[in-house]
Amino acid sequence: MLKIDHLTKRFGGLAAVNGVSTTIEAGKINAIIGPNGAGKTTFFNLISCVHRPTSGTITFEGRDVTSLRTDQVARLGVARTFQTTALFDGATVLDNLIVGHRLRTHSGLFDVLRGSGRLREEERICREKARDALDFVGLSPIAQCLAGDITQEERKRVAFALALATDPKLLLLDEPAGGVNPEETLGLAELIRKMVASGLTVCLIEHKMNMIMSLADKILVLSYGEKIAEGTPAEIRANPAVIDAYLGSDHAGI
Repeated sequence: MLKIDHLTKRFGGLAAVNGVSTTIEAGKINAIIGPNGAGKTTFFNLISCVHRPTSGTITFEGRDVTSLRTDQVARLGVARTFQTTALFDGATVLDNLIVGHRLRTHSGLFDVLRGSGRLREEERICREKARDALDFVGLSPIAQCLAGDITQEERKRVAFALALATDPKLLLLDEPAGGVNPEETLGLAELIRKMVASGLTVCLIEHKMNMIMSLADKILVLSYGEKIAEGTPAEIRANPAVIDAYLGSDHAGI
């Protein structure tokens, strides 16, 4: 689905990502791991077009998207969550999600001033998409709660729902289980499996190794901006370079 060729991003003299080539495989759970400072978030920023690479190419479904803006690649079907879920805390959960599908609408100022039929129809569709996304992530009961009043785990699910409301093909999840307890982590992992079972492709960054090893089909390992390994969880657990750089001996042979 996504092909990355020799991707490099330099900030002055620092190569945050250096010559990384990989693929994100359609219909699978792809994971990116590595120690702090390995370049994982910069890599996500590159493939979601937040940053332009210094060199290299990004191809999504056969189309070169290297130079596209974030909104353009989002319209093609790439959605992204962030480590910290930023919501409009004074608005309801449902109203937060209605924003998501605005990516697919075409109404402008003229429609607003006229109260056009197109505007009313697109508002109806946005609300319907928001309710569908809330139902998918299991949060329909809190649709009318203020976003500022919900739990951290619920905020994570709202972030998933907001991404789903954009009608994506590929979901990029940045530390989706960060800040939640082990039981909640299991629930979020099941939700990720559900998303893939529904036809989506997922790529995630995560530090919780038990979650990654039980969830991912394929793992990319970064260290100091470079790819040091790639493969199945079993292959990554047994890779000496990964054990030395990141996992430690406790994960060897598990």
